[in-house]
Amino acid sequence: MSAPAAPPPERAEPLRRELSRLALLALALNGVVGAGIFALPATAAVHVGAWSPFVFLACGLLVAALMASLAQAASYFQSTGGPVLYTTTAFGSFAGFQTGWVLYVGRITSLAANGNLCATYLGLYFPGADTGVARIAVLAVLCGTFAALNIVGVKEGIRSVLAISVAKFLPLALFVGLGLAHLDLEPFRAARTPTYGELSSAALVVFYAFIGFEGALVPAGESRDPRRDLPRALFLTAGGVTALYVLVQLVCVCTLPELAHTARPLARSAELMLGAAGAAILTFGALMSVLGNFAAAVLAAPRLTYALARDGALPSFFGYVHPRTQTPVVSIALYATLGFALGAYGTFGELAVMSSIARLLGYLACLATLPRLARRFGHSPGALRLPGGLAIPLAAFAVCVWLVAQASWTALAHTGLLVLVGSALYGLNRLAPRRPGRAE
Repeated sequence: MSAPAAPPPERAEPLRRELSRLALLALALNGVVGAGIFALPATAAVHVGAWSPFVFLACGLLVAALMASLAQAASYFQSTGGPVLYTTTAFGSFAGFQTGWVLYVGRITSLAANGNLCATYLGLYFPGADTGVARIAVLAVLCGTFAALNIVGVKEGIRSVLAISVAKFLPLALFVGLGLAHLDLEPFRAARTPTYGELSSAALVVFYAFIGFEGALVPAGESRDPRRDLPRALFLTAGGVTALYVLVQLVCVCTLPELAHTARPLARSAELMLGAAGAAILTFGALMSVLGNFAAAVLAAPRLTYALARDGALPSFFGYVHPRTQTPVVSIALYATLGFALGAYGTFGELAVMSSIARLLGYLACLATLPRLARRFGHSPGALRLPGGLAIPLAAFAVCVWLVAQASWTALAHTGLLVLVGSALYGLNRLAPRRPGRAE
């Protein structure tokens, strides 16, 4: 019997390893908890009424299987790139590029969508901030500010994420704490059993609130101990976010008989419990939630193009690292610029659908690597071993396929077009003259 393969060698990178376990947890949590939880309780109730907390629980369990599977892949590597690294190692550079590309598309569209949501919430405090030139100015300030913070250094970028995390989770914790005193079984006794179609529609909507955790996987090359810390961050995120979402939905169902027809459900529920001050606190929490998601995205997503350039799949200037700040400045600037442009010309609904489909395709590619990676590195020191072998990844794969199948043909066609654009970029880069020392 041959000896098990050694873990993949750590790449020599010019990035500083300054991300702690807490920083990775903050990236994962902020990548998941955005503005969705402040609007989706009402949308889920439209489809399944009082059954909506159970849909949140089911989606949480399904996403936990997905996170566990990617945590296993993460335990084999220590370099920057996350999904790009997994698929490149398993299937080659073209597969790695396409995975990185679709996830990058998902991150750009999400950034643009969140920028628009931030302008919308600011409009509640400053009328007119969500329309016309003012909306464009809000997008420019957001993208410029967070790009500058991350260009200065990864430590400055993660500090902004941690600070916003406190400001966004305290209002949610207050909401749940107060709402537990208002739990009532009556809405559940009177609830109608939803149909399969209603449940599947609700699941597709609710799933959007759980995506984004992959942002913590990408900057592994800047983590102090990624093989140990990344899986723990993902497991804590899966459990914590699922519990938070289920409790928030329970409070909304029990306090708002008109939940399905409420535009701002958490703010309205808090208003019933605490008056105008409660509504103001939860509106502030929603704004901070969008900002936290935005900050985490600007820190993590540019590392995708950095990793692709490092592997020779994109022009080398995308991988340029500033000699003093040791950050991928070109990739950060590009990401912020593209996010601003899409946010200026797109709508939240369009961008959110594209983001969900693109990320699901990226998740599917990562899950497909696990049989091959487990055979090669599964017995190396520090490798995570899930119970049941590949049963959990196979279940996660099936769920992702099912969710993609719920999307409209138009949305799938738009996403497919973006995949073709990525293929064209990859081909053009491969045809370009090779410079000395360039990675193949």
